[in-house]
Amino acid sequence: MKRKYLWMVRRAYRALRHPKLRHREWWKKLTVPLMQRELWKPCRDTVAGGLAIGLFFGMIPLIPQTLVAAIAAMKFRVNVPFAVAATWLSNPITNVGIWWLQLWIGNRLQDFLKISAPEMLGTLVIPGLGTVNAATFMLGATVSGIVFGMLAFPLVHLFSAVMPHHLPRLPKRNGVRIIPAVSRRSSES
Repeated sequence: MKRKYLWMVRRAYRALRHPKLRHREWWKKLTVPLMQRELWKPCRDTVAGGLAIGLFFGMIPLIPQTLVAAIAAMKFRVNVPFAVAATWLSNPITNVGIWWLQLWIGNRLQDFLKISAPEMLGTLVIPGLGTVNAATFMLGATVSGIVFGMLAFPLVHLFSAVMPHHLPRLPKRNGVRIIPAVSRRSSES
């Protein structure tokens, strides 16, 4: 697994640093923060954060969910490849099941909280699922994204506890002195 991960990281580095794109200002603004090594190095905490971000945006039905997850991973300084790969949980094969689950969760929450859905969004009656509309779907998508994102942390930490050599912790950094040492000169009287 480590060899394939490193191969993928090297290919991504090479593609992002392509000579035809290097001189463009907008590309530099995007790739300079992305090229920081700690965003690509897998450790327990950054992988958990990247997986949580990726699963959250993977559950939200957006077209550019991979791009949004990568930008959020850069912003929160977590593992970018895991955030991007986790968004691929929702794909054309799994979307039907995920959307059904999100509609079901949205309907249950709407019934439990006794909230009426706005009628302007249009309603549809699905046998076995009930009355659904865009509000219940987005409620279910948001809640499922939050739940899956929160489940990422204990799962990654459990995996790291069972197999510690696969996801090591980052080593402790030595303290950095921010204030320079004051040198005292003896004054001659």
